[in-house]
Amino acid sequence: MTDPRYTPLALSLPATVPFVGPETQERQRGAPFVARLGANESIFGPSPRAVEAMAATDIWKYGDPESHDLRHELADYHGVKPENIVVGEGIDGLLGYLVRLLVGPDDTVVTSDGAYPTFNYHVTGFGGVLHKVPYRGDHEDPEALFSKAAEVDAKLVYLANPDNPMGSWHSGANIVAALEALPARCLLVLDEAYVECAPKGTAAPVSADDPRVIRMRTFSKVYGMAGARVGYGIGAPGLIEVFNKVRNHFGMNRAAQAGALVALQDTDWLSQVQSLIAAARDRLSQIARDNGLEPLPSAANFVAIDCGRDGEFAKAVLEAMVAQGIFVRMPFAAPQNRCIRVSCGTAADLDAFANALPKALAKAKATI
Repeated sequence: MTDPRYTPLALSLPATVPFVGPETQERQRGAPFVARLGANESIFGPSPRAVEAMAATDIWKYGDPESHDLRHELADYHGVKPENIVVGEGIDGLLGYLVRLLVGPDDTVVTSDGAYPTFNYHVTGFGGVLHKVPYRGDHEDPEALFSKAAEVDAKLVYLANPDNPMGSWHSGANIVAALEALPARCLLVLDEAYVECAPKGTAAPVSADDPRVIRMRTFSKVYGMAGARVGYGIGAPGLIEVFNKVRNHFGMNRAAQAGALVALQDTDWLSQVQSLIAAARDRLSQIARDNGLEPLPSAANFVAIDCGRDGEFAKAVLEAMVAQGIFVRMPFAAPQNRCIRVSCGTAADLDAFANALPKALAKAKATI
């Protein structure tokens, strides 16, 4: 048999994924990581009540294809209508559906150079053309993004607030003000995956019925349910309804729906994890300073640490950390790639990081 008849687009795509997972790296190195501080998961875990709910689920049943109970709980939580909420397999899955709905071959899309690569992966996978603008002072630049969108007649603009990989953020009010420059018939994808980690006022006060914006949220970060894959979008009812044309209606498993619903209700656990994240950010920042490095201010559950030189040096530091069993990551694009990015973790994780960092820096300085 000859090869299947792939589409020209599929044949043109590289056989790559946005991230090499820590499990892949563990198999390659032949040993588990001592500290898993690279994927921005919440090692503090989900609400114990959510764990109980997931364990008690009749998992032999398919999940509700409408995620009815979770959508209604989310609507109550945000003070919107259920028609404003779509639930999907993490923000990544929702981004894939959204791009499928709006982007075809040669359609233009705008993002920041070095921003979340999974969005780019989806755009390229559907034949879209990416236009990128640089960061401004380690912050994504809404004005530049919207200006570029007008220049290239973009269908979508992607903006994360707080930002990954830098942890920087804008006030929600500033984003709303910048929206006045968003061109007509261009949709802003506002990724708020880390907003529960951020200072008050970071969430953009955008009406759920505003047709210019879809906000993305997740249970993978503060809620500690990355493995369950639960994300949701908040947007105008017309846009939310169109997701039903392409989404995987049985993509949300029953246990994940039950766990997310209870996690949303357990506000005491949320507050506790937020406090743990804030303390871990402070500790990571102090470890960086103790080693002569500069931590960037962060509104996320990680800290980007400026290694003081260029991307080649930061990569050498990262590789030396991985060799010691400490899983961290780094930004992909210059000049942000002068940093390594370290997720918040337990006291033991951060002790391991503190022990490994000076050795990694010494090795990098000896080789670069």
